[in-house]
Amino acid sequence: MRQLTIISTLATLIAGQVNALTLAECKRTTHPSHGGEIRHADLGEGRVMWMDWWSQEGTAKGFSIVECASGEMLRFRSAEENMGPRSAFDRTDDALDVLERHQSGARVFATFERIANDLEFIARDIAITTETTETCACAAAYPALRGDKTEFMLAG
Repeated sequence: MRQLTIISTLATLIAGQVNALTLAECKRTTHPSHGGEIRHADLGEGRVMWMDWWSQEGTAKGFSIVECASGEMLRFRSAEENMGPRSAFDRTDDALDVLERHQSGARVFATFERIANDLEFIARDIAITTETTETCACAAAYPALRGDKTEFMLAG
């Protein structure tokens, strides 16, 4: 009986690993042929990041960073061209430098408010929100941190 329980437990663990979502699976087109999410990354300590892109009659790119446990999200645009009356800009490298500087220090100091303040004259459309639905990257990297958020389900 004990062997049957061990075998059953192992089978469940193996099946769970086979069905586990990966960050690579989070790459997706969110608007048919002209917008999506790419380059999902695990930043450690329950934080993930990805690049948002858009390319229809104009181009834009930005980043989303999420604290998986709380659902807190920092989003900002690092480049755009022909996206309306605003002037074109591309400060992606500068924005990534800010993120790297915060990532390389102690997480306790890398709050979204501090990152947003450092991005103030670099990025546009900086926003901090709280998500109530689990993101794909959090589901892949930190499924145990879902808490009360609605579970992410990969469509398809």
